[in-house]
Amino acid sequence: MPAIDPVALTRELIRRPSVTPADEGAMEVVERALASLGFACRRMRFGEIENLYAKRGTAGPNLCFAGHTDVVPVGDVGAWRHAPFAADLDGEVLHGRGAVDMKSAIAAFIAAVGAVLAKGEPAGSLSLLITGDEEGIAEDGTKAVVAALAAEGEAIDHCVVGEPTSSAVLGDMIKIGRRGSVNALVTVDGVQGHVAYPHRAANPVPILIRFLADVQARVLDDGYASFQPSNLEVTSIDVGNSAFNVIPARATARLNIRFNPAHTGASLSAWLADEARKAGEGFSGKITVAPRIGGEAFLTAPGAFTALVAGAARKITGLEPELSTTGGTSDARFMRALCPVVELGLVGATMHQVDERAPTREIRDLASIYERLIEDYFAAFGG
Repeated sequence: MPAIDPVALTRELIRRPSVTPADEGAMEVVERALASLGFACRRMRFGEIENLYAKRGTAGPNLCFAGHTDVVPVGDVGAWRHAPFAADLDGEVLHGRGAVDMKSAIAAFIAAVGAVLAKGEPAGSLSLLITGDEEGIAEDGTKAVVAALAAEGEAIDHCVVGEPTSSAVLGDMIKIGRRGSVNALVTVDGVQGHVAYPHRAANPVPILIRFLADVQARVLDDGYASFQPSNLEVTSIDVGNSAFNVIPARATARLNIRFNPAHTGASLSAWLADEARKAGEGFSGKITVAPRIGGEAFLTAPGAFTALVAGAARKITGLEPELSTTGGTSDARFMRALCPVVELGLVGATMHQVDERAPTREIRDLASIYERLIEDYFAAFGG
């Protein structure tokens, strides 16, 4: 098997400016590397999104790695010290969009697979599910691929997602769960009119203010086992009225709820609808709430699999990883429909920032962690 340098492969991926939903050849880079290792590669396109499911072997168990080649926009290009898609090395630090989140993890896992296969065949199968839609609306990426694989009866026994989970140093944190997410657009439609004749109008602004005050006043919970408390944040209030003497016809707001397993997306959506009904009582206009459930809260209970992943990190770094559920959402929320899932990757300090960067030593160490993880996995779970 050809030896794969994880830093060189990361640089090749960074040079593909794959800002969601563009692919720009990134998936081809991954496919070519996996094909060289004997993987059967299957491109799965949904909408305008490129996805890849690659598998080597047919026997169980099937250990899957999940990741994404798409990246967020670079922002102000002039603020970068190194061109965001040049993949420059500055000493022992690799610069570029995707260096942390998460082209490096994809490269590290592929390099780890190559190292494992050079020693012999694992007692089972290896697979990778790579999407180009993690940073976008996430409808045509992992979610769609998981649904297709489930319909086909594809068996995946455990999954590792390469999100940048480490907090301060590589390997100090592993994610074993995530809070769920609900976005909601709140719209209050009234009747425009002159401020001196309010009886001829229906002002939507006080209704919206009342609704937002009521939902923010509620303490959703005090936390849940292994999870921090749920929180609701108002992210935008818009009226679009430039006049002082005009009652506007419409007012809108956006909000997000990050919730632990004490709730479901459906229960929170129903609560928002009920609060809207209360806020609109006696109002001649209309208030509506349009929720979108981004994912449900989930937890991979600590056990043999989480201990194995933590042990692989500890053997390379000497640290005992914290098992955490903090942070935002990830595609692990979709993989959980198929199997137990954990997340392990680089330090996330510069992800989504200008001058995103990662030390090359940490990329190589991550590959070593994945290599140990694969070996330990098949030693423990292999047939």
